[in-house]
Amino acid sequence: MERMTTRKRPWLAAMLSVLATGLGHLYLRRWKRALGWLATLYVVAVLFVPSSVLDTLFTGGPVDLLAAAPVLLVSGLCVLDAYLLAHVQNTFERLVTIEVSQPTESDAEAVRCPSCGRALDADLDFCHWCTTQLDGDGSATDGPHEN
Repeated sequence: MERMTTRKRPWLAAMLSVLATGLGHLYLRRWKRALGWLATLYVVAVLFVPSSVLDTLFTGGPVDLLAAAPVLLVSGLCVLDAYLLAHVQNTFERLVTIEVSQPTESDAEAVRCPSCGRALDADLDFCHWCTTQLDGDGSATDGPHEN
């Protein structure tokens, strides 16, 4: 059965996280991680950022960046995490989908090189993999094929 996967775009995950903390993780279908980033942002905002700075941040007024640094740091780490997570997920999916080809019936009937064991082209009188000279019946002769 063939597995259908879609490749996630790391830049899109990062941009969505810039718009709203955790949104990039929702795009990657990492629900718990998105909730974790939202909870982390909330806790950091409540514990380390004065409420006046949060009010100014939400209304869009000028904000003291040093006072809002904890919130900006968490948001930046969320963006970085979404980007890296998408990149790692794509790499993992690529590795998982690489399948070792199973021999088919036609491969089982194919002539194999007696020296290296690889499938041979029936029209050649030598192995194109290891250059072993072959007789007409597919058995090896004394030495490698000479040009």
